[in-house]
Amino acid sequence: MSLSQLFTEIEQTEWVNIPSGWLQGRTIYGGLVAGILMHKALITIADSAKYLLSTSITFVGPVQESKARLTAEILRQGKSVTTIEVRLWQDEAVQSILIASFGTQRASSIQVHQECIAPDYPAPEHLVKPLQHEAMPQCYRQFDVSWAEGQYPCTASETPDFGGWCRFNPEQHENREFSVADLMILMDIWPPGVLPMFKTLAPASSLTWHVTYVHPVQHQLQDWFKYKVFTDYAADGYSTESAHLWDAENRLIAISRQTVTVFS
Repeated sequence: MSLSQLFTEIEQTEWVNIPSGWLQGRTIYGGLVAGILMHKALITIADSAKYLLSTSITFVGPVQESKARLTAEILRQGKSVTTIEVRLWQDEAVQSILIASFGTQRASSIQVHQECIAPDYPAPEHLVKPLQHEAMPQCYRQFDVSWAEGQYPCTASETPDFGGWCRFNPEQHENREFSVADLMILMDIWPPGVLPMFKTLAPASSLTWHVTYVHPVQHQLQDWFKYKVFTDYAADGYSTESAHLWDAENRLIAISRQTVTVFS
């Protein structure tokens, strides 16, 4: 099932089939879960005048490769901002929750532009992509990911963090107009910033994820994006990190913050 087919199913019914090919360990890749929830939010809001401002996701429990039910509730619809909650259910239990705010532009005299500058990475065709390995999660086959700085995961690095390029794998996904649901799916493919410090393979997974959108998504599905992560703090089995995503023209698209559970 392609992403377009999945999104069409979300538009037509409350129950959806989680497609194959997206496993991340024993659960479904969190980015796909976030994209499913976001598409449900988009079709429920159904207002092209309101664009996504920010969203928060809590991964309550593991999502399995089976049927899931999606429910959506508009919590408040104001003149400028609409806030919505979407839940994904399996086995009669909530497994993931999304809360998102959509809004229209408003007149304001306040203008601040202090966003992080995009790193000057070599073009993706000049970088070596990590080789597919049996230990890599299945979901990585859906994307092209190229490291431009920092160490690979599980290499016993003394420092965390990395950056590089990412896009949907053209061999797996036909080109089409890019949506914010697609962006949620793509942005989460990067592992937690502390993973280069792991000495051996061990789990790490997102607990909460907050994304703020800066510039609107006006791209194609096969376009490249730059990503860079910074770990603020890690101890006692949890880490807190922030990350930025730019397009190929160095426009800041989104800012991410995550709390990650660490099993190493």
